[in-house]
Amino acid sequence: MDPFMQAAIDEASTGLAEGGVPIGSVLVHRGEIIGRGHNRRQQQSSAILHGEMDALENAGRLPASVYRESVLYTTLSPCCMCSGAILLYGIPKVVVGENRTFQGEEAHLRDRGVEVEVLDDETCQKLMTTFIEAHPEIWNEDIGEP
Repeated sequence: MDPFMQAAIDEASTGLAEGGVPIGSVLVHRGEIIGRGHNRRQQQSSAILHGEMDALENAGRLPASVYRESVLYTTLSPCCMCSGAILLYGIPKVVVGENRTFQGEEAHLRDRGVEVEVLDDETCQKLMTTFIEAHPEIWNEDIGEP
């Protein structure tokens, strides 16, 4: 297991233990994690704290050059909001744990020059399928479904 994806999975597990949606993310620059986070919409009553957004927030304000040399690892395919942040900051590569439970904006990212690698990781899939089965209403709210 890639240690950076494992760190993202650990973040997802932390989010689940806190009562949230199990999606985790880490931002890696030159082989070092500089930001980590997990979906905290439930825990913080937040409209925007998806795992990727939390990792970016926790990385703090960075020069554009750092983002352009970074890789974002996320346990789930990024939604349009998180993909927008990836594009805004010029992050050149995203490693996705799985995209079977949710197909995000991977095509849009690729069209804009971002390298997207999908691992199809069983642990990431199990975290999401188990959560979605147990809490469909929370999941639907998280992705903007009625």
